[in-house]
Amino acid sequence: MFGLFFFILFTPGVSELICTSSDLEMSYTFCDSTAHGFMFNLTPCSTMNISVWKAALTWIPRSDIHFLKIVFNIWYDGAKALLWKELLCSGVDDEYSACGTLKGETLVSVFDIKGSRMKFPKGHYSIVVQGFSDDSENNMLICLNFTMIVKQDAF
Repeated sequence: MFGLFFFILFTPGVSELICTSSDLEMSYTFCDSTAHGFMFNLTPCSTMNISVWKAALTWIPRSDIHFLKIVFNIWYDGAKALLWKELLCSGVDDEYSACGTLKGETLVSVFDIKGSRMKFPKGHYSIVVQGFSDDSENNMLICLNFTMIVKQDAF
């Protein structure tokens, strides 16, 4: 039986739309100039009364993932709002399915993003997500620049 696998190699610098609705618009670009095998989806496309978003990620990493540190930098209407770092893979007793993925393998993951902790005020958010293969943050595996426009207050 022949199966069709849908995958896109995105062109650097071109914005890819994640979703758009009456209260939210999200898109992303890559920070570097290399084409990536990558796809990201988020549902529902809303900030109103949402406690959990469902995210789907498909990625072909350009190097092995034995160590993975994620750094989030978030700006709200041009002002830095949050810096958050999370060690996802350390090479020992890793709990995430991405850990151990080899260069060129297709990583497919579905996960929840809990949004109930905060209400997003109306405005323009810039979210830079960087993935590093070392704790010193010198060897970047991937870098994404998300744009999130919240069109109405959720309060």
